[in-house]
Amino acid sequence: MSFKLQGICPHPIIQGPMAGGASTPDLVAAVSNAGGLGSLAGGMLSPVAIIEHAELIRQRTDRPFAINLFVQDTPTPSEQEIASASELLKPIWSEFGWDKLPLPARWCEDFEAQLQALIIARPAVASFTFGILQPSHLRCLHEAGIAVIGTATNVQEALAWQSLGADAVCLSGTEAGGHRGTFIGAQEDATLTTMELLVQAKPHLRIATIVAGNIMAGADIAAALTAGADAVQMGTAFLVTHESGIHPAYKQKLLDVGKSTTVNMSVNTSVNTSPNKTADATRQTRAFTGRMARGLDNRFMQIMQDAAAQVPAYPIQNALTASIRAHAGKINDTGLMSLWGGQGVHRARGMPAAELMRVLLEELHAEMNTKMPAAMPARVKVGSS
Repeated sequence: MSFKLQGICPHPIIQGPMAGGASTPDLVAAVSNAGGLGSLAGGMLSPVAIIEHAELIRQRTDRPFAINLFVQDTPTPSEQEIASASELLKPIWSEFGWDKLPLPARWCEDFEAQLQALIIARPAVASFTFGILQPSHLRCLHEAGIAVIGTATNVQEALAWQSLGADAVCLSGTEAGGHRGTFIGAQEDATLTTMELLVQAKPHLRIATIVAGNIMAGADIAAALTAGADAVQMGTAFLVTHESGIHPAYKQKLLDVGKSTTVNMSVNTSVNTSPNKTADATRQTRAFTGRMARGLDNRFMQIMQDAAAQVPAYPIQNALTASIRAHAGKINDTGLMSLWGGQGVHRARGMPAAELMRVLLEELHAEMNTKMPAAMPARVKVGSS
């Protein structure tokens, strides 16, 4: 099955699937209704919840949408590993007056069960991160008429998805917010920026190419398309929309970054390959979840900085910190929340998702027709959906 991006969404904009409640059915549907591709983050949802969320999306739109899953095995940590991890987190949970860290009911959802639920839900597109599918998985998805997008943070991963038979690959640069999708090599070594990764991978790719990381405005989209991308995936830009389901205090912290920064919505051409702290007040850490992820620097990151390399891998650490993050949400303590966001967060704009789509398309249209009229790729459609 060939991947016809324009047949799935009229405009080359994919809303990034953001786990943890951000990608609500309202957000997914709003983006799809505006001619983009809305994406449901299913990685932390139960199989039943995946099917229920898909039905809620269909009640709001008849347009195609995507569902994203984490490719992962269920871990079996020893009691000693759990005790050690809990001790590393003691400086955090002891602040709440707890005598011990509550243990989760499960470490993660079962991937095979989630995948079967996704196939039942039958979205137009399924995207995957943290790992790569088995050939049998891909075959089942294609037999169900579902297009497949893989995630890559380096050239080797992009080629692996192409060899598998994926319909498209999303190249995720180091600027991107949230978790790194690295599955070949060390996560800390995946330091290519979005444009660097596109330049290195594109000559070797025959499948559709999507880019993610610091794509915040129409000028960024135009630059990516002109450089050879077929579409962009935008997460942080949609985190602050009205339909985003993140905690209100978290959303306000993201918006506050822009208030304290002189914002230029033109394309960001700076190259920053540092995996750590950036000018946008974000940095990458594995302290929250055991997998490298970018978010606003806060007290949790600072307290856990020296222990970050010792915490157990995802999803164990993610499950162990869930109670901490939930309690932080209840008491509105953003210092102990995971405030995921990309390097472009200072350019985020709080508005309804449909309005953001309209603004992005207007900016893209203006950029392509005034600054680069001869460079506009034929595959890109701008204007009303």
